[in-house]
Amino acid sequence: MHEYCGCMAMLSFRISDEDAREVKRWADRLGTTSSEVIRESLRRHLAWLAPVEDTDRQEKQLLAAEGAAIGRIADWGVAEDWTDWADAAL
Repeated sequence: MHEYCGCMAMLSFRISDEDAREVKRWADRLGTTSSEVIRESLRRHLAWLAPVEDTDRQEKQLLAAEGAAIGRIADWGVAEDWTDWADAAL
């Protein structure tokens, strides 16, 4: 992951009038700009999503490890035939 360099990219997207009014209301209430409210909201949402990605990656690694283990078991070949020992205990 790259360290934060202080650089900024421009994003442009459309939101509903209702959401725009809500962002403006929060910006006014917090004494900041609408852009800052959106930036902070996006930053927090991305931080919230990060563990989801980590969980997906861990699940894939676990499934791969389980698949490899099953493959190693399959390499053992056919189990020995012990049916001729069935009457040995009698």
